[in-house]
Amino acid sequence: MVETDTMASASAFRFLGIRVNTLTVPELNEIVARAVRGSAQTVIACHNLHSLYIFHHDAKMRSFHDRADYVHIDGMGIVLLGCLLGHPLRRQHRVTYLDWLTPLLEQARSQKWRVFYVGMRGSICAQAQAAVAQNCPGLEFETAHWDIENVPEGALRKEVLKKINDCQPHILFVGLGQPRQEHWIFDNLSNISATVVLPCGAAMDYVAGAAISPPRWAGRLGLEWFCRLISEPRHLWRRYLIEPWYVLRLFCLEMVSNPTRAK
Repeated sequence: MVETDTMASASAFRFLGIRVNTLTVPELNEIVARAVRGSAQTVIACHNLHSLYIFHHDAKMRSFHDRADYVHIDGMGIVLLGCLLGHPLRRQHRVTYLDWLTPLLEQARSQKWRVFYVGMRGSICAQAQAAVAQNCPGLEFETAHWDIENVPEGALRKEVLKKINDCQPHILFVGLGQPRQEHWIFDNLSNISATVVLPCGAAMDYVAGAAISPPRWAGRLGLEWFCRLISEPRHLWRRYLIEPWYVLRLFCLEMVSNPTRAK
C-alpha cells in the first residue's frame, strides 16, 4: 500500500473545549495499519456528546484525551455543532464502532493481526468470541473480563494485564464504559504490550448480540441516540435528555465569544 500523510488528511479542530480529528473509516484503518507496521503504540480515542460532557467534569478524562494520538468523532451532534461553529466537518467524519468494527476486524484477519478485548462481563466476552469466530473466521481474538459489578476496581488488574501482555495484541479494545475505560487505559498504558489501544464502549455488546443494534439508517440520520433511549430509557435518560443542555450552554458561550467563527 502506498504510504500517505494521514495526519495531513486528519485535520485537528478544537471547539467546545475538545480536540477532534476529521477521520473516515478508511483513514482510521490506515492509521492502525501504519501503527502496526511501525510498532508505535497509538491511542485512538473518540468523542460524542456524552464524552464531551464527561470531559468537562472529569480531570482524568481530560488527561486521557491529551495523551490520545487521534480523536475520531462518534456522534452526529459533534459534527453538527462543529459545522455551526464554522469547521469543515462532514457526515463521513462521524465514525461509530457499529460502522468501523467490521472493516477493522476484517483488516486484522487479512493482516494476521492479534486482537484482544477487555470487557466487563465474562458472558459478553464469551458471546463476542463466538460471534467473531463465526463472522470473522481465522482472526486471532482473545478476551479478558473484569466483572466490574462483583469485583472491586483494580482487583483483577494484574491478571488482566498479564493476559494482554501474553497475547501482545496488535489491537486492544477496552470496553468498560465511559469514563472507566479511559481511566483504565490512562492508568495502565505504560504497562500494556499492545500497539493500538481503542476505548470501545459497548461495541462488543452489539457483536455479542447482548444489545440491539440501532438500524444504520438511524445512524446516517443521527438518530441512533433516540433508538437507544427507547430501548434503554432507565439507563440512558440522563445521557440523552439532561447532558445535552450542558453542551448547548458550551455552544452558546463559544458562539458569543467567537461570533465570527460561524459561517
